[in-house]
Amino acid sequence: MAHPHDPPAATENAERLGGPLVVLTDVNKHFGELHVLKDIDMTVRRGEVVVVIGPSGSGKSTLCRAINRLEPIDSGTISIDGKELPAEGKDLARLRADVGMVFQSFNLFAHKTILENVTLGPTKVRGLKGHEAKKQAMDLLERVGVANQAGKHPAQLSGGQQQRVAIARALAMRPKVMLFDEPTSALDPEMITEVLDVMTSLAREGMTMIVVTHEMGFARKAADRVIFMDAGQIVEEATPEEFFTNPRSERAKDFLSKLLSH
Repeated sequence: MAHPHDPPAATENAERLGGPLVVLTDVNKHFGELHVLKDIDMTVRRGEVVVVIGPSGSGKSTLCRAINRLEPIDSGTISIDGKELPAEGKDLARLRADVGMVFQSFNLFAHKTILENVTLGPTKVRGLKGHEAKKQAMDLLERVGVANQAGKHPAQLSGGQQQRVAIARALAMRPKVMLFDEPTSALDPEMITEVLDVMTSLAREGMTMIVVTHEMGFARKAADRVIFMDAGQIVEEATPEEFFTNPRSERAKDFLSKLLSH
């Protein structure tokens, strides 16, 4: 239910979006003495695109990795679609299959073809039959614009193509939510757009997405909500329009002024 004082965009979003899908409650994480996530409360609704931004070392990537338990947390709870993330074991593997993850590095299997990279998870984890997995993989490779590369190995593709394959591979598991951890930061500038275009089209199709990125153009265009982190805390959250035109906190103002002065 939208709040009467919400801006019109927020009201429209509230009507378009479903119920809570990813819920973090009072999440804390330390690396030794360093308190990297401090009392994080965050809810992402079904079909919502949330972009997480902030300076280096603010905890953005750790937050992203905690959501599918790649980083264990010290306290608090994280639930996906109403189920709390277990610490380990088969249940974690099952739940993790609902969370697609795309990293800075493409993490494709070098000795397997592009098609094999995309069919591996669905056949092994989801139990999809070979011909079904192959058809689904080709459809997804088509969707990200690299179907003509299906028989090649990762090293034969550009960085932008490999990252699009990594997105197709994550989608092949039919996840409920997609996490992107700085997916374009390792790419040459001319390849960034092709990856962001795929992500923008996913957002428009209603995929629930949490995206850690420095690409402010993407945040403005595709996000329903921007979360600004600094020193392990969520300092501010707002619609892109509000955040970029009228940030409330001094830390966000400072961050944006540094970005815009370059």
